[in-house]
Amino acid sequence: MFFENKKILIIGGTGSVGKNLLHHILTEKPEVVRIFSRDEHKQYLLQNELGTRKELRYLIGDVRDYDRVLSAMKDIDYVFHSAALKHVTACEYNPYEAVLTNIVGSHNVLKAAMTQKVKKVTFTSTDKAISPTNTYGATKLTAERMIIASEHSKGRSPTIFSIVRFGNIIGSRGSVIPIFVNQILKDKKLTVTDPAMSRFMITIDQATRLTIKAMKEAQGGEIFVLKMPVIVLRDLVKVVTEETCRKYNINLREIVLQDVGIRPGEKMFEELMTYDESLNALELPDMFVIPSRTGNVYSNTHNTQPGTYSSSGQEPLTVEEVRHLILAENLI
Repeated sequence: MFFENKKILIIGGTGSVGKNLLHHILTEKPEVVRIFSRDEHKQYLLQNELGTRKELRYLIGDVRDYDRVLSAMKDIDYVFHSAALKHVTACEYNPYEAVLTNIVGSHNVLKAAMTQKVKKVTFTSTDKAISPTNTYGATKLTAERMIIASEHSKGRSPTIFSIVRFGNIIGSRGSVIPIFVNQILKDKKLTVTDPAMSRFMITIDQATRLTIKAMKEAQGGEIFVLKMPVIVLRDLVKVVTEETCRKYNINLREIVLQDVGIRPGEKMFEELMTYDESLNALELPDMFVIPSRTGNVYSNTHNTQPGTYSSSGQEPLTVEEVRHLILAENLI
């Protein structure tokens, strides 16, 4: 009951990760949970979904506005920072907007947390921050660097900062599966970038539980790298096509695959940990821990085997394992 009688702020609280964090935290009887986001409609929908609860507060605001972030953190114990501009293509065409939210916004969170003497802040990052080839990844990497620097330069501030990295959350808002399903139902076609492309995939529930675990384990400046399965695009396309056609009684032979090529900023595979990071990393059953300094001690860990943690170097799920995952999550 880590959050019992505590005050928590979830920045980006109406997003996929933020909402799931909220559901888990509420089971531990917190005193207050503040939901901070800039979308009043999503807050309205969330209020209707959860009903009247005395421990919930809904705050309209943007991480770009320091004063609003500072106000939201008053008397807060723990902060989850999951607000971001995250769509690769949108960030490529609007790079300065990505900078304002992902870098300036994160700086505001760090500064406000230290000013308000928050106990812990956990920042959700991405595999795209490793060797970035797009604006989104570059801004998230910069935010990671700011968080680690804040841990080293915070002086007497009691705030503990940490980072969680994970890959694609299967079925989250804006993910590829609902897009594929909609294309099949609307036009009987799928637009595919490259069938050989591989991605780390994790369920929203797994990502949430491990993010909370990272918050609890954090001692200062760590990067927690979640272990997760790898899915190859061709297998995902096959399963989504077959299961959508089965559910909606569509002739599988009518579906056309359209090769559109890799979009600007995309990679053939993703990485979650570099070789250099692995030299200092510790391993837990469900995650790696990259300490920011010597002296951090964690139970049940051992040194990681040196090597890049990449989706190209992992055994991918089989087609049937992908099918089981998608059906178990009710994504079609």
